[in-house]
Amino acid sequence: MPELVTPTLAVHDSFVRALVEYHREGRHLDLTVDALRQPAAFAHYTAALQAEASRESVHGSRVPQTNLWWVDGDEYLGRISIRHELNTGLRRIGGHIGYEIRPGARRQGHATAMLAAALPVAARLGVDPALITCDASNIASRHVIETNGGRYAGRDGHELHFWVPTSDVRARRVRAAR
Repeated sequence: MPELVTPTLAVHDSFVRALVEYHREGRHLDLTVDALRQPAAFAHYTAALQAEASRESVHGSRVPQTNLWWVDGDEYLGRISIRHELNTGLRRIGGHIGYEIRPGARRQGHATAMLAAALPVAARLGVDPALITCDASNIASRHVIETNGGRYAGRDGHELHFWVPTSDVRARRVRAAR
């Protein structure tokens, strides 16, 4: 059964395979597969992701964010980032929560379940409601957001904006079960 975890060394091999999948799509090219195959580099990467939750670790216009991975045993399936606050850029694109599922695990309900699992975490961080944005052409992401209680709040260019309650866990579980 998949679950949210802090970035962990336990999914090292699977994460690297997922990174290869992302590279085929032209995504995450800033992360080097060969470097992250090295255990020490991967450990440094996971530690850096965990540190982003601390205000002291972010610089410039960045905001603290809690990074969580959606895993099933030792299989990396995706990631979700919960930003503790919004800056001007995040109010337009990105919002409080950003997520993605690795290409080989898409269309299996993981994004919907992962977002449902992350909303109570956002509530504990004081984020309620959460702004989540998606590209207007991304019908799958819009469905994930709306299934988790997202209410359409308008658009900014190509970005659709939704407000998602994070503390209404019971109602969200009912919607996700449908």
